[in-house]
Amino acid sequence: MALKVGDTIPEFSLPDQNGDIFSIKDFLGKKPFVLFFYPKNNTSGCTKEACDFRDSYENFTSKGVEVIGISADSVKSHQKFREKHRLPFVLLSDARNEVRKLFKVKNSLLLLPGRETYVVDDTGKVIMVFNSISASEHMKRALKAVSN
Repeated sequence: MALKVGDTIPEFSLPDQNGDIFSIKDFLGKKPFVLFFYPKNNTSGCTKEACDFRDSYENFTSKGVEVIGISADSVKSHQKFREKHRLPFVLLSDARNEVRKLFKVKNSLLLLPGRETYVVDDTGKVIMVFNSISASEHMKRALKAVSN
């Protein structure tokens, strides 16, 4: 069963776009964050979603909320994707889909990795979950959740 509102997120560590190890423990107890799982770098929907978060990034950070993207793409792919689209947030490489499995993010149609967004408070509790293959609503719903 997928994580739901009120659940505590599992702890994890993954390499970021620079190959540095990112540990979610560095955020737990310190600040809220948005964690968005997306299928693949440089596809139209994923690029739209990432750029939506980029264009509203200051709206999140002004509320003390960090944004973190996760896909199975390689560190090198994340680095290029981030540079190409001037993404100001961290991208994590979940090459073996271990964190995707921890969060129980299901595949979408045609066996594509799912697109799911979590908003997590500073204690590590999920306050919003949105699952939709459509990229257009993820940022809007996350921003609404952190604005309440």
